[in-house]
Amino acid sequence: MVNFRKYVSGITVLATGFFFAQSTVSTVLYSQAYDNQKNTLNLPSPITAAVEKTVLSAKELVDINVNTMMADPVLKNATWGFVVYDPKTKKVISSYNETTPLVPASTTKLLTTETAMNLLGENYRWMTQLEYSGSIDENGVLNGNLYLVGSGDPSLGTNKAGAWSYRDIISDFIGGMSREGIKKVNGDIVIQTALFKGNISGLPENVVWLENNNYYLPAGTTHEINPANEKLIVKNSGSFSADKKYFYVSPYVKKVVYADKYEGDGILTTKIPDAPAYLANTFRTTLVKSGIAVTGKVTPKMTDANPESRKMIAMYKSPTLGDIIYYTNQHSDNSLAEALLKTVGFQKLGDQTTESGRIVVTEHLKDRNFDIEGLNYIDGSGLSRSNHVTPIAQAKFLTSLMDEKYFKTYLNSLPVGGQSGTLKRMFIGTGNGQVFAKTGTLNKVKTLAGYLKTNTGKTLVFSLMVNNYAGSVDMVKKRMERILEPALDL
Repeated sequence: MVNFRKYVSGITVLATGFFFAQSTVSTVLYSQAYDNQKNTLNLPSPITAAVEKTVLSAKELVDINVNTMMADPVLKNATWGFVVYDPKTKKVISSYNETTPLVPASTTKLLTTETAMNLLGENYRWMTQLEYSGSIDENGVLNGNLYLVGSGDPSLGTNKAGAWSYRDIISDFIGGMSREGIKKVNGDIVIQTALFKGNISGLPENVVWLENNNYYLPAGTTHEINPANEKLIVKNSGSFSADKKYFYVSPYVKKVVYADKYEGDGILTTKIPDAPAYLANTFRTTLVKSGIAVTGKVTPKMTDANPESRKMIAMYKSPTLGDIIYYTNQHSDNSLAEALLKTVGFQKLGDQTTESGRIVVTEHLKDRNFDIEGLNYIDGSGLSRSNHVTPIAQAKFLTSLMDEKYFKTYLNSLPVGGQSGTLKRMFIGTGNGQVFAKTGTLNKVKTLAGYLKTNTGKTLVFSLMVNNYAGSVDMVKKRMERILEPALDL
């Protein structure tokens, strides 16, 4: 039941503020209970709404909401930061702890995807080519080798972002062989990709792929883990045993390895199915089933000191980088983000490691005058809890992109409040279609950073990061909406 006396008291206080305030109103004049009550009572007079609008500006309402959250049971013991920034005036409109380094979770992808788009261009594509050496005789026998030449396509065979499936690629390759008149291969199928030379790499520190007392890690070598029994299972049923520790293996097939037991300080090297090898082996199997015999085997050849003369049979082009970034940000795809990090490392430094990618991204951010103070960029996806960034640095970075020629593509890659991607279930009412932002979620970490289209036609930039909150993630999301709601009227 609503306390009518309390409600009338709230009106009196606001009215008093209306007659005495010149430009600002102390936050003690505002009560969240008043907001709740005004929506459920039939007021004796419409003056209350007018008083509120006159007394409290949109900026003051933003500040009041922020101040209210400081005492909120979900956030009062959390470490959190917030900033709304005007890209035209280059001034902070409202903020709280905006210079505090916080764990950004998947808003880290904002940095990774923009670096890739800046360095490679939104129309960049990866090529996977089928070539042959030797000659084709009158009977259609290829006396030579088939070559699968890859370039590190992160979407290869995944169906992500419009990428073809392995089956579609193989069908196209077999069609190319038919056009060349090849009916038998008297040779090997050689996998040649000098881009990603190895499948095993060191993992970023402090990475958690899925938090439910189970740890999911990307393929690679990780210290401090040495399972007594390593087993391979398929990640389809979701029926995981709570007493086992799981490790994510491959971005290409949904498999994980798990350990029954830890022995401490050892090394676990996971066994990764790599995409070019999977494509080549499936290609060979399909050729044989189609009646095209292959006498040789599938063999990798990363480098070739004396390459054979070769002719191209078919070429598969990946989706554009813009399409891949759209998929990455809409779905918060971790494997694509990590692949983009390695790609920029290779393109700039000739090395496919995560460390090279980190160097390239960090140097790019410096070139953008990114505030490096408080930045710790560890991985491309935001899965490491060792990532740190400040809200103001995120906001100024997003501001700096607005004059870039690829900004429209970048903006369109971000989930839209109430409509798409990971924001589809936020801002369903107020803010629907007006919030364009990247989300981030880890256990006790919830973040949001991007752009606001205000009711007055402005575009504002914001960052809101919450670490170590109490309660559920849905409770935090509701408070994030409440903080940002009045900013839509700025």
